[in-house]
Amino acid sequence: MANRTDPAAKSIRGTNPQNVVEKILRSKIYQNTYWKEQCFGLTAETLVDKAMELDHLGGTYGGSRKPTPFMCLVMKMLQTQPEKDIVVEFIKNDDHKYVRILGAFYVRLTGTDVDMCRYLEPLYNDYRKLRQN
Repeated sequence: MANRTDPAAKSIRGTNPQNVVEKILRSKIYQNTYWKEQCFGLTAETLVDKAMELDHLGGTYGGSRKPTPFMCLVMKMLQTQPEKDIVVEFIKNDDHKYVRILGAFYVRLTGTDVDMCRYLEPLYNDYRKLRQN
């Protein structure tokens, strides 16, 4: 399942879930070594371990605008579409703030308005500082 979406995945806004990320960024993610080495073969359950290793968030960096591991994991979540319970556990995780942000970002991309109100509004009370790349 290299760069293909899970066949059982539901479409988002009438299109392939990976199309939420722009084509240029998608192609840079597919060419990134982190994507090829670390994200290959990840499932919804093993994604948690990689998410706990995050130490910053961001989109791209550097002169050639390389994608961050955060964006690679967002793309993997769009590919695999983890169960809602798993994403909610990401958001409820108080120990790892970047896991929490990863879950919140995924809900923001794929969720409904009700999901955003239910799961994202409580995050306004989290005042921990985040490192951005």
